[in-house]
Order: sequence, then C-alpha cells, then structure tokens
Amino acid sequence: MAKRDYYEVLEVTKTATVEEIKKAYRKKAIQYHPDKNPGDKEAEEKFKEAAEAYDVLSNPDKRARYDQFGHAGMSGAAGNGGPFGGFSGGMSMDDIFSMFGDIFGGHGGGGFGGFGGFGGGGQQTQRRFRGSDLRVKVKLNLQEISTGVEKKFKLKKYLTCTHCHGSGAEGGDSETCPTCKGSGTVIRNQQTILGTMQTRTTCQTCGGEGKIIKNKCKECSGEGIVYGEEVVSVNIPAGVAEGMQLSMSGKGNAGKHNGVPGDLLILVEEEQDPNLIRDENDLIYNLLLSFPTAALGGTVEIPTIDSKVKVKIESGTQPGKVLRLRGKGLPSVNGYGTGDLLVNISIYVPEALNKEEKSALEKMEASENFKPNTSIKEKIFKKFKSLFD
Repeated sequence: MAKRDYYEVLEVTKTATVEEIKKAYRKKAIQYHPDKNPGDKEAEEKFKEAAEAYDVLSNPDKRARYDQFGHAGMSGAAGNGGPFGGFSGGMSMDDIFSMFGDIFGGHGGGGFGGFGGFGGGGQQTQRRFRGSDLRVKVKLNLQEISTGVEKKFKLKKYLTCTHCHGSGAEGGDSETCPTCKGSGTVIRNQQTILGTMQTRTTCQTCGGEGKIIKNKCKECSGEGIVYGEEVVSVNIPAGVAEGMQLSMSGKGNAGKHNGVPGDLLILVEEEQDPNLIRDENDLIYNLLLSFPTAALGGTVEIPTIDSKVKVKIESGTQPGKVLRLRGKGLPSVNGYGTGDLLVNISIYVPEALNKEEKSALEKMEASENFKPNTSIKEKIFKKFKSLFD
C-alpha cells in the first residue's frame, strides 16, 4: 500500500512552521492513541503513521530531503523499503513514546503521564538514552551513481558493551528503583487555587531509567557502551546527486544502557568526470569535430558512462547543433525514468596551417558554397540569442 503524503497525514500545508507541525501531531496523537482506542488496529496504524510524518517533518534535514524527493528520499529508492531515511522500517511503540517528551513535556508513556491520563495513568515508558548520529562523506563517480553501489565504512564509534550486554551492570546486577518502582517517573501533587494538580516528572533517583546499577561493569564503567570500530556496509541507490544526504537508521553511536542507537548520515559527493558534465539526470558531452568531418559527414565515437557509442554525423553539420542520445543519462533517484546524453557540436579550427592546406582553404573561400547565406546566419543568430533568453 502506497504511503500517504506526510503533510496530508498531519493535515498541514507545505509551508507549515515547526510549531504548527508539532501542534498538528499532538492532535493526531491524542485522537489515535492506543489507550483511547483499545484494540482498534486502524487507529494504531494511524497513530504510527502520524508519528512517522512528525519524525520527518519536524527534522529540517529530513523535511528538505522529503520535499525534494518524496518518500523515495526517505527510503533510498522508489518502492524499496531500504535502509535509508529517518524512519527506516517503521517505529515501534517504544520509539514513538520516547519522543513524546518533545511534544507533551516530561515522559509520554502509554498513559500520557500528566497530560490528561488516557487509560487511567497506565504503565509509563522508562527513559531510553539515544546515541548520537555519525556523519561520513562518500565520493562517487558517474558509473557508481548510474547503477548504485555498495560502500563499506570502517567507523570509530560507541558500541554496545559485550561484557554486560549494554546493561552497564556487572553480571546484570541491577535493581528496581525504590523511588519510582521502575516506572522512571514520579507523580507530584501540588495544591493550587483550582485544587490538587498532578504532574509527572523524571525520577531523580534513577534518572528516569527505572533501575539502579549496584555494581558497575568493569569494561564500560557502567555506561553500557565502549569505544571501538565497526565496519558498516551501505547500499547507495542509483541516481543520487551532489549534496544529497542519506541516513541509515540505527548505525550511529550506541545508546547508553541499551538505549536507542543514533543514525549514520551519508553525505554524497560527486567526482568530476573527465568527459561528461551532469545536468540533473541529463549528461552533456562537447564533441569537437574537424572541419572536413562537419562538412562531409562521417561517424564518430561518443563516450557514455560505461562505454562508447558510434554516432553518425550528417554532412553540413553546423556548430551548436545538439544530438540527443535518449536513455544514456542517469536514472532518477525516485525511479521515474532516465535522462539523456546531449552531444553539443563544436568545430575545431586549426591554429596553424602549412602552405598546401592554406592554399586549399583559399580556393574554398572563393567558392559560394563556403560563404554563409542568409538562412544560415539567421539560424546561428537564433541559437546565439537563445543563450541569453
């Protein structure tokens, strides 16, 4: 099933501010929250769909990529639920609730904490640390951009501690926080002129994690993460362009205490091809013809991305003429079509002539066939003028 437009999901315009997007998401989250719609699968899907839309549109980088490339910019290739995009493969309920603090304040667990108590103040989501994102650059040539390519990166990053399996506790030795009883939050009552008001705040004893480490892991000093190296394989989709940023979910730094890992952000750079110039999905090649070939016609070889093709040159070919080789350009990153190879014709004029060559050209110059007529002048003028229109 095709994904709906994120702006349509949140019912906002494409010019909506971050605050407007946040307000729209808050409304949808309340409307479709599982506590308010128990057992309703459709409401649950809409709840996740709204979270996905907010995750993208609230992030400037992801939103810019989405505005330019649509859902393909999130997934890396049209119709391919690949590893790219800030919402790779869908979010779990824990992932969604973990970002509620930005929307509702405090902790946004299953019962919304102090936001109004849907579900009677149900089980709260414990705090989960999120690892930071990593950024790398990848330089690609036209061949790699044309077909897509797998790249491997050796990353220095924080990894989950294998000794304690990320818990931070030696031998898994931790206990439930006595203050919050494992919920990660505490409820405070405050008397106001309107009566007793309840607020839910992060537990100061355990820092919102719901548990306390008795004996810290000797390898990671209780953090649950260690600094090391990891080789990450990334599939770069075909058709990417200079400056495009792809994200690989979960391949950034590990989060402390088995938290949520960050993302790996891949910035695309293009190597300059020695023969071809890129213009979006089209490629441009400047063909320098000798005067005899332009006048008499012939066959020439044109370089493409991965080979050479032979092209017939008609007799009397004029400088500025453009030949179009359809489908010899680059594929669109969203999977819709392939660009063309445009061959721009230029005529080479020798800088030095011997006596025989000079004599031959002087005889040609005297012929009416070598004098541009009015029709040719008009064509050349129109092409020249089009450059400035």
